[in-house]
Amino acid sequence: MEFAAELARVLPQDIPHRDRLIQKAAAHLTLILAANEHFNLTRIINAPEAAIKHVFDSVAPWRYFAGAHRVLDAGTGAGFPGIPLSLVLPDVRFTLAESTQKKARFVDGAVDHLELHNVEVLGDRAEQIAIAQRPEIITARAVAPLDRLLDIFAKPMKQGARLILYKGPEVETELAAIKKYRIKAEQLSRYELPDGMGTRVLLSIEAF
Repeated sequence: MEFAAELARVLPQDIPHRDRLIQKAAAHLTLILAANEHFNLTRIINAPEAAIKHVFDSVAPWRYFAGAHRVLDAGTGAGFPGIPLSLVLPDVRFTLAESTQKKARFVDGAVDHLELHNVEVLGDRAEQIAIAQRPEIITARAVAPLDRLLDIFAKPMKQGARLILYKGPEVETELAAIKKYRIKAEQLSRYELPDGMGTRVLLSIEAF
């Protein structure tokens, strides 16, 4: 599939390390396509949709992760958003957490194949990793409802971690359901995916 051509079409011209991102993200998507023949990593495998919903979506808000020392990608699945973000931000350390061992082994192999020296993959529960590593940022994309994430990461947030979550346009409904939590929630960004593929809201949450 022409993953590289689609990535070149949709990715912003001003994104850091754009050529490297296109090359290695295309290789990552090719690995996913091959692995999908043996077990279900993702239902999104056609080139335009994969380029937009996997890669563009992951890196569009890259500026909010810049300058962090360590970022934890909770429930990375096939490697999103952690792998694309690590390509844009090579000076940031990324830990990709995936408790499903088959997926964790795939992502670990992909990281090795892509020679991503700022990435480690751990096949453990993200909340346990967060307590041990104390990342500045914990990110998650399509992992769990907001109230569930707040329960899971309550202790890391008390330790100072900030959640930066990729959410859909229904985020207001989720926010209304978490008023009992002692948190500060802020919408950092709202952006449209290319080709009319949806709206994303980037949400920042910190403990009081």
